[in-house]
Amino acid sequence: MSQARLKIDDIAFLEDVAFVDRRSEPRIIVSIAARYALTNRIDPRGNRREFSCRIVNVSPSAMTLVVPVLGRVGERVIIRCDEFGKQEGTIFRTLDRSFVVKMATNDEDRAKFAAKIEWYEKKKNHDIHDSRAHKRVIPTDPRSVLILADGTQMECFVIDMSISGVAISADIKPPIGTPLAVGKVVGRVVRHRQDGFAVQFIHLQDYDSLELRLIQS
Repeated sequence: MSQARLKIDDIAFLEDVAFVDRRSEPRIIVSIAARYALTNRIDPRGNRREFSCRIVNVSPSAMTLVVPVLGRVGERVIIRCDEFGKQEGTIFRTLDRSFVVKMATNDEDRAKFAAKIEWYEKKKNHDIHDSRAHKRVIPTDPRSVLILADGTQMECFVIDMSISGVAISADIKPPIGTPLAVGKVVGRVVRHRQDGFAVQFIHLQDYDSLELRLIQS
């Protein structure tokens, strides 16, 4: 995929996610790692399945998530992140690999949430240290595609990435050892996470071109 194509797609994507409750209230563009559960998605043990996501637009009454698994309009969503804690709402609009959640809050809760958003806006530029051997970064665009050995392709969400591997959230959790490709980068599943799985690349990658190679739509 060309850099020009990425820029065009990014512009269209930002135009989509900018749609949120239009009332006069604090609303900011963000990039916050979070987890979400759709209330009708249950694993074989009867527990709600959790997926990783990215909060990209937030106000006291609505939140836009980039996700690996879409829900339906009207479906209830539970969202958890360090910055805002646990939040709940219902999907009122679906976009390309994302959806907008109308928050289930009363006036008091909305005021508290507005204060959290204002606090985050002031603090969001602080750096976070990562002590792992290969620095892990969050991609600008988390949307990618899994390609399995049999040729099956599935949309996925890149949680974070490094030159040696990537963390993925998707509607499947392949067995450890499964060979696959994330975009154009080949690797194997090496670990399961609550919200997805980790892939170790066959070869170390170059930071400068890694995101471009991972993003394949």
